[in-house]
Amino acid sequence: MHVKIYTDGAARGNPDGPGGYGTVLEYVDRKGELHTRELSGGYRRTTNNRMELMAVIKGLEALNRPCSVELYSDSKYVVDAFNQHWIDGWIKKGWKRGKNEPVKNVDLWKRLLTAKEQHQVTFIWVKGHDGHPQNERCDTLATTAADGTDLMIDEGVL
Repeated sequence: MHVKIYTDGAARGNPDGPGGYGTVLEYVDRKGELHTRELSGGYRRTTNNRMELMAVIKGLEALNRPCSVELYSDSKYVVDAFNQHWIDGWIKKGWKRGKNEPVKNVDLWKRLLTAKEQHQVTFIWVKGHDGHPQNERCDTLATTAADGTDLMIDEGVL
């Protein structure tokens, strides 16, 4: 099955302010009918990068069978980690970066790797706030979740 996943994260007062993620999944069935599913959630204390990662994770975790996935994100942080093979280096170095500095958000990177394990994922960067319909929808979902303080999860800094 071939699925397109669009993702975006948002944070207000980054770092350590409220944030949210937005994810849109699209699948065209054998009859040519488009199926769309939207996911979003908010957190009281987080960062933009964590929300970008969370959007990808939630999209991949929503899949119930192995899929071929085109994953669209406006986050160079996420896309480059895979396309530039940063993540391979981080793993080889025990989750350390350049000057032996620890990689940030290791918990979410590990969760993302687990979520993508059974899928063939191609990461595609799209320019944010450039009129791409699904990216704009993800941005709306993410910012709405970030602004919806009554619906937020309080888990410390996610």
